[in-house]
Amino acid sequence: MLALVDCDAFFCNCERLFREDLRQRPVIVLSNNDGCAISRTREAKALGIEMGAPYFQIRELCERHKVAVFSSNFSLYTNISARITTTLRRLVPNIEVYSVDEAFLDLTGIPNVESFGRMIKAIIQQHIGMPVSVGIGPTKGLCKAACFLAKQDLSQGGVVSLEEREKQDQVLATMPVEKIWGIAKGRGLKLWMSGIKTAKEFRDYKNDQHIQAILTKVGRQIQDELRGIVSFPLQAGAEKKKEIMSSRTFGHGVFDKHVLMQSIATHASEVAQELRQQESVCTGVSIFIRSNPFSESTEQYARSASWKFQTPTNNTFKIIKAALRALEMIYVYGVEYQKSGVSVFNLQDEDEHALGLFEHCDSLRERVLMDTMDRINLREGDRILVSMSCGVDNREWRMRRNFKSPRYTTSWEELPKCL
Repeated sequence: MLALVDCDAFFCNCERLFREDLRQRPVIVLSNNDGCAISRTREAKALGIEMGAPYFQIRELCERHKVAVFSSNFSLYTNISARITTTLRRLVPNIEVYSVDEAFLDLTGIPNVESFGRMIKAIIQQHIGMPVSVGIGPTKGLCKAACFLAKQDLSQGGVVSLEEREKQDQVLATMPVEKIWGIAKGRGLKLWMSGIKTAKEFRDYKNDQHIQAILTKVGRQIQDELRGIVSFPLQAGAEKKKEIMSSRTFGHGVFDKHVLMQSIATHASEVAQELRQQESVCTGVSIFIRSNPFSESTEQYARSASWKFQTPTNNTFKIIKAALRALEMIYVYGVEYQKSGVSVFNLQDEDEHALGLFEHCDSLRERVLMDTMDRINLREGDRILVSMSCGVDNREWRMRRNFKSPRYTTSWEELPKCL
């Protein structure tokens, strides 16, 4: 038996943790550059604020109903997520962190899983202050369905168990097909055209070949999950990424090449650090730059370029150097750039990769330097130690974050104060 622990309106409730005055107020969190709503509390949803609604369209509504609006504060959110994960690991031996606000738990050997689910909810609330919903079932797909009911029906107390077939039938019969885990609106429309409108109808549909034809093999696996057949087993160990990217839209247009170079160097630093965190190296770096595709008054330009290493590396300075070489290949003077990004590809294990004949591998001194940088940045906060090629403040290209809250848990300067 598995359990899914899903934080309710995670970003919004992270903001509420340090703001008692927001407990009953509607709250939304915006995407990068304060673009659109990506997290909403139940009170905000009741006002008709849709997921992904552009902020400029809902600004008047938010002001009229005194909605608390926040820019994304990912430093805070990832720290709270790590605390929740640490708490869950103390409760069960096997856990799969599915996303920043979700985790699957292995409940094998636990006699009363529903009571255990309620205990999990109470402990997370007590230790972290984060409200969560818990869905219990024999497969991940049924856990997702249970969590859907736990969020929709407040009378369930935030915990739903789908151990019994009869309860599964009841829940799936009331669940729209587009709400199934992995289906969404696009695939849901295909199922509607086939006369399948609910999760129960999808589960009981007999023509497996037709489902695979319109939803591919993954759709068939999702169908089996709802039937209680495990298609996506629990992955206790974190799977390494096959590609890592860092990109960002600028707060305003950038003409200056040196500013563009700073953004590329910063992205390169971020992907290099993430490479080291998962103990990987890369054989190549790819960058892209582009202008604003929605602007009719500016010259349109979008290009990408790559640089390959003979010997794989995760050294920040080598990756920055390669990224800036790639930038030289595609930079055009006079263009107003709006976005840049860096990715690393063909990732290999740090301890198992081929060495190049004409390029030296990272020395012990270089590896110790990278490790020291990571330790200091982890302890003191991001960008405490960076390459000078990243600039010192990012003011010329940083995102718009006009509603950003303090980094309550990751910055000494922004710790909450008791008066």
